Amino acid sequence: MSTTEATTTTPFGKIKIRTSGLVFCGTEVALLRRERPNSVHYTTVGGNVLPGEALPDALTRELKEELNLDPEHVAGAELLWLMDARLERPGPTPSPRKLHLIYRLHITPEIRAQLATEEYDELPDGGHEVGHVEWVDFRKTADLPLFPPIGAALSQLPSPDAPVTAFELAAITNDNYTWI
Repeated sequence: MSTTEATTTTPFGKIKIRTSGLVFCGTEVALLRRERPNSVHYTTVGGNVLPGEALPDALTRELKEELNLDPEHVAGAELLWLMDARLERPGPTPSPRKLHLIYRLHITPEIRAQLATEEYDELPDGGHEVGHVEWVDFRKTADLPLFPPIGAALSQLPSPDAPVTAFELAAITNDNYTWI
């Protein structure tokens, strides 16, 4: 390539992996509710895997950070779904392709009573965005503005511990996703 040619970035030249836990207590699942100036949206509890970090360790770390869930309660987590997100977002940096690994685990009401009710994400300016832990009946998640968009699949489970028939959920792209 000559020095006069413009360099372009390859869409999704970077892949990130995000682990999240669907933490069930009975028929309710813990979600993070985030309030924005013009909207409210929900996310699963979790975050990006750090370089060199094992997947179970990433899930355990994220559930400890966001819910204050002790590692021994995460040990039996079951990998439930995989979702491939190829969303191009506006901004100066290339959008990463993100693989969402969604785990399921169950806790007792006694453990739930000890969990955090708020989670704080650090913002680039040094401030924090508050996520409120909200327990939602899993059957009522289909119409929630939830990311990753698993509400329809989650609400269709016959029960919180029902086996799933399809491990990979439909990929999300700009063509089939409305930004929340």
